[in-house]
Amino acid sequence: MNLTSVRIITARVEELINFYEQVTGLTAVRYTPDFAEIKSKTATLAIGSTQTLQFFGGDLVAQPAYNRSVIIEFQVDDVQLHFGKLGAFLENCIVQEPTMMPWGNKSLLLRDPDGHLVNLFTPVSPEAIAKFNNN
Repeated sequence: MNLTSVRIITARVEELINFYEQVTGLTAVRYTPDFAEIKSKTATLAIGSTQTLQFFGGDLVAQPAYNRSVIIEFQVDDVQLHFGKLGAFLENCIVQEPTMMPWGNKSLLLRDPDGHLVNLFTPVSPEAIAKFNNN
């Protein structure tokens, strides 16, 4: 089994698409005004409006902007360089500037417009580099 996609349900589709396009440097594929995907080589981040909940049983299936336990993570080549390039765009999003983690990654922690935590990280220690080179 492979994890293929994570979907965020939101009432702010365009804001989230803009945020994730800016942060990842990837372009979203917009299938409808209510659904888009940002595809990387290893997984897809899907963004669906609250309207898409009708296909899954109704409005109570998921509540937008309600998560406080999941961190969406993106591996980047150089988190410090990425941080510098995004500059002012990140001003109101930063939870923690690039910081060395005990498990060997340098991480930048952000919040998207719905409040989801987003971690941009670069493996730095030999162990972390080896771990991600094996995937």
